[in-house]
Amino acid sequence: MRTYGTLKGLPVFDARNAACIGKITDLVISTDGRVSGLIMDGKGLFKKDRFVPLACIDSVGEDGVMVRDPEQLQPLAAAKEDYRFRGNGQLFNKTVYSKTGEQLGLLEDVYFTEQLGTIVAYELTDGFFADLTEGRKKVNPLSEELMVSKDAIVMDVIQE
Repeated sequence: MRTYGTLKGLPVFDARNAACIGKITDLVISTDGRVSGLIMDGKGLFKKDRFVPLACIDSVGEDGVMVRDPEQLQPLAAAKEDYRFRGNGQLFNKTVYSKTGEQLGLLEDVYFTEQLGTIVAYELTDGFFADLTEGRKKVNPLSEELMVSKDAIVMDVIQE
């Protein structure tokens, strides 16, 4: 299980020749509530950001991400229908509500399985001082369904 916070900034390597091809900058969550891939900033002359589908990832380690075939990486437009954790239409710091209308907190991080992209939990915050005194909360999704608007995220959850 991984979190976006542990992946952000990790180098991405071509598993065939160990060449560093970029760094992880964002997480892509599909409209059906699963992690569909990562966003990588490109290296080289043109430095194009690329979408890294989970299927292209060979392994994820503590210090880097190994990609099987960099030719299978896609342009950012391939992820345009999905949500980005920190990028356009970001989910980070958006207010999260339960389906029963209870305000749960602000979305801080996402826990997911790197092989399947299943989101196991969401980490929420009530702000800096609440984090110091009470700690952050984790909520587990009851379903993968995720409703996102410009104002909020609504999901069916179990609070830990």
